[in-house]
Amino acid sequence: MITSDFIIREIKPEDNAQIAQVIRDVLIEFGAPKTGTAYEDKATDEMFETYQKEKSSYFVIEQDDKIIGGAGFASLDNFEGNVCELQKMYFLPIARGKGLGSKLINHCLSNAKSKGFEQCYLETMPYMEAARVLYRKNGFVSLEKPLGNTGHYSCSVWMLKEL
Repeated sequence: MITSDFIIREIKPEDNAQIAQVIRDVLIEFGAPKTGTAYEDKATDEMFETYQKEKSSYFVIEQDDKIIGGAGFASLDNFEGNVCELQKMYFLPIARGKGLGSKLINHCLSNAKSKGFEQCYLETMPYMEAARVLYRKNGFVSLEKPLGNTGHYSCSVWMLKEL
């Protein structure tokens, strides 16, 4: 999917180092803790391999052959039910404020729905206000407690959307 000079596409093996750097740069930019977040996840360095599981996908946003953001989905860990989790959605500053977040969320959710998911869950941090606004704008509602157990104990905002 092409949006002017931005391309949304499935992740490739050669994207691993670039998307890991994007994720860690954004977490550092927002002052997120390195423990209890995606910063320390083994999957952050193996994004292509992580999303080769059944019923999961990860998409990157590319501009001029450079990865500037991404997001994916997979079955929600430690949860019974047809719920996926929107995962590892991060954008460098150059990708923000251009409508790419909504485009990528919709791209992920339409793919998740086509794989049979009925709801999508996400976790974020309370001080990531722009992200929370974006999620609400795209139909996510706040929950009082987490679903499943993702291991991201530093993420204390939980949201859910019907697909």
